Amino acid sequence: MARIVVIGGSGHVGSYLVPRLVELGHEVVNVSRGTAKPYRPHYAWNEIQNVTLDRQAEEKTGQFGEKIAALRPDIVVDMIAFDLASTRQVVEALRGKVGHYLFCSSIWVYGRLAAIPSTEADATNPIDEYGRGKAESEAWLMREARLSGFPATCFRPGHIVGEGWDPITPQGNNNPETFSSIARGEELVLPNLGLEMVHHVHADDIAQWIVCAIQNRAASIGEVFNTVSGQALTLRGYAEAVYRWFGKEPRISYRPFEEWIADLGDWAESTRGHVIRSSCHSIEKSRRCLGYEPRYTSLEAVHESVQALIAEGKVSVG
Repeated sequence: MARIVVIGGSGHVGSYLVPRLVELGHEVVNVSRGTAKPYRPHYAWNEIQNVTLDRQAEEKTGQFGEKIAALRPDIVVDMIAFDLASTRQVVEALRGKVGHYLFCSSIWVYGRLAAIPSTEADATNPIDEYGRGKAESEAWLMREARLSGFPATCFRPGHIVGEGWDPITPQGNNNPETFSSIARGEELVLPNLGLEMVHHVHADDIAQWIVCAIQNRAASIGEVFNTVSGQALTLRGYAEAVYRWFGKEPRISYRPFEEWIADLGDWAESTRGHVIRSSCHSIEKSRRCLGYEPRYTSLEAVHESVQALIAEGKVSVG
């Protein structure tokens, strides 16, 4: 079994990934700032090594990569590298010392889509700083894999959901009040014809994907993969399903996009970013090369999140 360092292992995906790795017999080191707690209790958290590091502070001194290398990992899963400089510092320290480096990217590298479902063969076209940082890191890692043999794999999660996380709603933001409004049977306004899309993925399915990539190292190194559920949701179809969860008949109206988003107030910026991308991505490559098969559909993943929000009192069902 391998010694696996998970950078950002106390986060949402890590809450599912670390237990999976421990159950498989791996030796796991969780690197985090020490401020977050896993969402779910599991015996695995008593079996691992926890290392407290503030990535930003350590990067400023140029020490973060060296401190990761000093942990003697066979495999590194990097969940929290957001730009090329951050990625390079870790990679340069790990050259010749690690057997596999898995980089968490994002579907945000795609920007607006020209054809759906998008595939990994489509050119990246990020439209914001976050997407550009991920895309630049991906491109550099893939060049390093080809030219120097650095064992990198990149994966692109969609809208992450699951217990402990506020899901992207049928209005394209993570305002839990949207679910409360639907539960009360109130009218929901959507843009245009409601055919824009969102593409969720349960955090445990991302964890499953990472395990698949580790177990299929030869097929995953030097490659980029979409990591989402089997199908995206239209805003309209998503909203109709949520109404029916609460025993309500859908009450949906539509307005032109710019008029609609102007009424969303503080949620407008987040909403715009999700809706204009209208995400829909293929996982055929992950299925074919890695044997990845999501356990959750988009609706099943969101449903689990909403049930947890109800239990926490963040969503009111009246």
